[in-house]
Amino acid sequence: MDIKALEAFSAVMQAGSITAAGRLLARSQPVMTRLIQELETEVGYPLFVRNGPRLAPTEQGFLLYDEVERALSSLKQLDAQAAEIARGRSKTLRVAATPALSANLLPQALRTVDAGDIAGNIYLHSYPAERVAHAVLTGNAQLGVTSLPVEHDALRVHWAGQAACVVVLPEADPLSRLDVVPLQALARRRLVTMSNPYRLRRQIDAALAPAAVLETNSSINALTCVGAGLGVCVMEPLTARSIPLAGTVVKPLDTLIPFRFGVISAQSALLSPALERLVRTVRAVAEQLLPDFADIPSDAAV
Repeated sequence: MDIKALEAFSAVMQAGSITAAGRLLARSQPVMTRLIQELETEVGYPLFVRNGPRLAPTEQGFLLYDEVERALSSLKQLDAQAAEIARGRSKTLRVAATPALSANLLPQALRTVDAGDIAGNIYLHSYPAERVAHAVLTGNAQLGVTSLPVEHDALRVHWAGQAACVVVLPEADPLSRLDVVPLQALARRRLVTMSNPYRLRRQIDAALAPAAVLETNSSINALTCVGAGLGVCVMEPLTARSIPLAGTVVKPLDTLIPFRFGVISAQSALLSPALERLVRTVRAVAEQLLPDFADIPSDAAV
């Protein structure tokens, strides 16, 4: 496929019209229209429904967009890596991580490692856990820092650890005055919870049957909802403790709900000494940030 056509498609998806996309790419409207038409001919189905000057993506267009964005991102990284090599530097670092682990753990770890280990460009991208694994498997990331489990024969789990989940409460909530909050006391409250049913949500659902839920796909959304008094949230401790939000209180629970996470790479990849040091540094920083951090066997992180 023509790269210019893929760029035009991506720009139209983001801008919503041919004209606006053309301004983003500094290309004329006729050129943009031709590129989109050529791509539709290439793939064999319409990507947009025309409605005057604006375009609405078709279902196939939405599905293709995710793949196109990944491909364009990989090409940009390749271009940057080639430029680094031309300048005599080849220490580009590509890390994929879940949002909870990229918000504080990874920046702290990167700050701690030797500057020579990360002298080149750094690409730190946040994805859901499944996308983190995919980025590592496809070579778009050298390392993945992700919640567990991640079970795949082509992936290596360098280390696995766990820490206890906590509850985030509105500051005015009577439970916020307790040193330790009984889990069952939350059953009478609306629980702000994550939408992915196969990870931490599964453990929370097994331990607690709340009266009602407010579902979101973002830990930051969950925190702001608690701050607005919309409910309480049982969540992983890294986000809760590293991103304090006015009007909320973080408390331990009387029941262990473990948050399990670790560092992964492709089985076939030979990590450089610098990457091996980063793997160890991420674990050391996790131990510093989480007083109850404990190592667990990689095959037990299910």
